[in-house]
Amino acid sequence: MILLVGLGNPGKGYADNRHNFGFMAVDEIIRRHSFLPERIRFQGLVSEGRIGNEKILVLKPTTFMNDSGRSVNEAARFYKIPPEDIIVLHDELDLPMGKIRTKIGGGHGGNNGIRSIDAHMGKNFKRIRLGIGHPGDKNQVSGHVLKDFSKSERAIADKISDSVARYIDLMVAGDDAGFMNKVALDVAPPKAKKPATTPKGD
Repeated sequence: MILLVGLGNPGKGYADNRHNFGFMAVDEIIRRHSFLPERIRFQGLVSEGRIGNEKILVLKPTTFMNDSGRSVNEAARFYKIPPEDIIVLHDELDLPMGKIRTKIGGGHGGNNGIRSIDAHMGKNFKRIRLGIGHPGDKNQVSGHVLKDFSKSERAIADKISDSVARYIDLMVAGDDAGFMNKVALDVAPPKAKKPATTPKGD
């Protein structure tokens, strides 16, 4: 079984925050792949389904971001899922809005949800980092992540969530590079057409 974890904060007041990008992405995975309805378990909301030949458990911790590791650890221990079979989707300050990267291990980049999972599970889990941009001043980070996406940002976030859900089967199958290539092509802005040149006269 693969454990897909989306990070965010529970409650309607947080639903459209930049910090809830992980929730948004896994919600689209649940929808696109026709997973079972969510139920309360492991201090979170869980939904089960299949992607390709793999059985998938999607988990959205409802512990609030800072304590996400407790929920992830509980689900992983129950199903005996090792860290290398856990994929966490989360907002990333160190990437511009519209950018996405995957990685295993490394620092938490100021994301307290990742910090909490590190503390409970170690660092050997996969991450899908969903860029939200940095406000430029560390004192403004909390306000930045807990504000709603702007209209233009939300359109980008929805496009990325859709693309992640469309190609998550590659990530689940272990083809991280293939996943990144497909998503990068999918969300890249269209190239501007070069203006037609008029032939010069003699």
